[in-house]
This record gives sequence, structure tokens and C-alpha cells, in this order.
Amino acid sequence: MNDRHTSRFAQTGIYIRRCFRLFKNEKGWKNFVTTGLITLLICMVTGEDFLVEAGPTEKGAFAIMSACIWSGIFNSIRSVCRERSIVKREHRTGLHISSYVAAHWIYEAIICLGEAVIVTVIIYIANRTHFTDEGIFLPAILEYFISFFLILLSADALGLLISSVVRNENTAMTVMPFALIIQLIMSGMIFELEGLTDKISLITISRWGQAAICITARYNDTLSLFQAEKELYEMTAGNLMKMWFFLIFFAVLYGVIATIALEFVDRDQR
Repeated sequence: MNDRHTSRFAQTGIYIRRCFRLFKNEKGWKNFVTTGLITLLICMVTGEDFLVEAGPTEKGAFAIMSACIWSGIFNSIRSVCRERSIVKREHRTGLHISSYVAAHWIYEAIICLGEAVIVTVIIYIANRTHFTDEGIFLPAILEYFISFFLILLSADALGLLISSVVRNENTAMTVMPFALIIQLIMSGMIFELEGLTDKISLITISRWGQAAICITARYNDTLSLFQAEKELYEMTAGNLMKMWFFLIFFAVLYGVIATIALEFVDRDQR
């Protein structure tokens, strides 16, 4: 990339094509296999009570949400840092950083679409005997697909952000477990969150992702008479849309921050 007069749109297209060439050359389809295997393992342990009883439903939603976050971050955690020297050189010869990040974001969104299809199909087949067709305002399978896709996409964008900030691939893979742990413990599933921790959870993907799954699963309808309903899982179209909005917001926000971080790549002496 050395033409300073190439438009941002044209540069985005060039880098999207390059991303897909790398996908082909590096056998990126293996990520799809990994996502499928993880989902199969989750379905093997959730059992027939998933989507039927409150406890198994919430635990199953947590497991699926966690798998989606792991897959999303893993998709992109090394994508930028391994090209840092190339980005630095091409930025000096006319590369628009916004085009570069947008290309990766769009490419990753397409990958996440494929992974969301895999997760949705496997979960539907594994739970077809007790799978409810009716969602909150769309067919349940479509709502699940949208939720899985948005969780994957926002987590992928988080991985893209981390990859844009860290020095190299080794650092990226070191940071990745910490990012995952924060998401898991702040989901509200493992620990009761109050005060500061509850406020921190508002900026995590896991809180909104798990809620989106539980809303479509009609978690509150599966409670016994002695269990209190969770306001976060209120079964309304507006509440589900709220969860989706936050996931979309994080996906866009992480992309914007990644762009800002890479704008200073010329000052990088690493």
C-alpha cells in the first residue's frame, strides 16, 4: 500500500481481500471446527433440563456465552500485532488506519456470522426435543442466532483492540486470559455482584450476552414458586433489544479505540 491517493473505501476493500487470502493460506477454517467442538461439549453436559429448568438454563447460557467470548477474542487477538511493522511502514506511505481497522472489523464480522450459524445449529439439534420455537418477538432460533453473533462480534472487536495495543503476539496471548477472566467473573453468574463490581459489570460483554440468551430462553418462566424473577431477564422485546444494543455498542466502541491506538503507530519505537 503506497498510493497516498487511494481512497479510504478502496483501501478497506484491498485489506478485506488480504484478510481472506490469509484465511485461506493459514487454514482459518480450523476456527470453525474449534467453535463447533466446544459447542458440542457444552451440549453434552447441559443435559435435557437446559431451556426447561431455571438452574440448568442459566448455567447453560453462561457456558455458551463464555464459549462465544472465547471464540471471538481468539479470532482476532493476534491479527494486528503480528502485522505491526507492516502497518507502521504502510501508514507512512499512505495507509489510512481507519480503513485498515474497518477491513479487519468487517472481515471478523463475517467470520463471526459463520461461527454463530455453527453454534445455533448445534444447540438447536442438541435440544430439539424441548426447543421452543417462539421467541420474544422473533422465532427463538433467530433470536439465539442474533445473540450469539453479537456476543462473538463484540468479543472479536475486544480481541482486535487488544491486538492493536500490545507489542507482539506473545503479549497478546498473555493478556487474553485476563480479558476472559474479567468477562466471566463479572457476568453475575458465578458471584453476586454489588456496588462497585455491579457497576464494572455494566461495561462487560458477558453481562449483556448472558442476559440476551436467558431472555429468549424465557428464564423467568422456568422459575419455581419460591424463586424470584430477575429484572435483567425481563421477557420483553424492549429488554432484548437493549441487550443487543449494548453488544453492538461495545463492538463499535472497541473498533474505534483500536483505530485511535493505531494512529500513533509511527511513534512506536518497539
